Amino acid sequence: MSITRRSFTKTALAAGAVLAAPSIVRASDRELVIISYGGALQEPHRWLGDKLQNEISGLTVRLVPSESQDIVAQIKAAQGFSPYDAMPNGEPPHLIAIRDGYIQELDRSRLENAGNVVPEFWDKTQGYGVPATFSLIGLAYNEEMVETPPTSWADMWNEEYADMVGICRTSSNLGLGTLAITAKIFGGSETDLEPAWQKLKELNPLAGRSPRILAQMMERGEIAIAPLWNNDAAVAAEKGLPIKFVKPDPGPVAILSVMSEITGARDSELVYRWMDGIISTEYQELAANAPYYFGVTVQGVDVPEAARPYTPSTPEEVASLQTVNWAEIVKVRPELVDRFDREFAT
Repeated sequence: MSITRRSFTKTALAAGAVLAAPSIVRASDRELVIISYGGALQEPHRWLGDKLQNEISGLTVRLVPSESQDIVAQIKAAQGFSPYDAMPNGEPPHLIAIRDGYIQELDRSRLENAGNVVPEFWDKTQGYGVPATFSLIGLAYNEEMVETPPTSWADMWNEEYADMVGICRTSSNLGLGTLAITAKIFGGSETDLEPAWQKLKELNPLAGRSPRILAQMMERGEIAIAPLWNNDAAVAAEKGLPIKFVKPDPGPVAILSVMSEITGARDSELVYRWMDGIISTEYQELAANAPYYFGVTVQGVDVPEAARPYTPSTPEEVASLQTVNWAEIVKVRPELVDRFDREFAT
């Protein structure tokens, strides 16, 4: 993953790059409806929503938590204006959203903070939306159930973990990333996933319907080890649960989240205010800190000390990040979801 060291060290920002304190905007009965995350990971969005409500008189920012693509059907079926205004998508559904036309191309000239963003992340958006954050897929484990912590992806197949492994459905980005990295470490690729199917079947895993459910299965002791988002592992650990996170060799999988304007959004001006806030230094510093530990996409924000077990903080860790050719995966995503559910559904 070609992300420079400068992306993760404090640098001088160009004059005017930091979001200036806006004057109060007079409005009445304006609403911004944002697709968000569930649980504690929604809190940075809530912070930004409250900030905009304080700046824009009469504005209400409503967050709608969703971990599935079910909401996309509502967006596509909307007649006239969409019921939602902006949404975050990981790289796989982001490509689908561009293809299907339910998110809008970005006009960077409308963003005060566009110059903050690490250039490589702009490339990944393909011109649709702002690079919000990135998350990692690594290995999480329950330290009360595991004597020898894993250090590599291949360790999932250690005899010590037999019948103790969980994996997520391929309807989620977590499940797709797990399938892709398994193929790559066992001689396959994004266009040759068969090695991954065979190796995952060897695990006799328990399947979680969503990342949140998979994390709950680990918390309850139903599984001892699983590929998991760094953010979900961090939130569990913050609650005092015995969950640890590992950035396994040869490296964790990094997936960018892009915040985009939904086609048919009712108030494009408000959506751009929201997206500009997402790439502000202030928002990024909050999202990078405990207990969220989202990866930083703008220059000039240091990785907090507490985040370093969950987020790459050295040039070596940045260089080891694994990426996936999502364009190839997206082509066959429906087939992957169907096959997973036939072979692993419980």
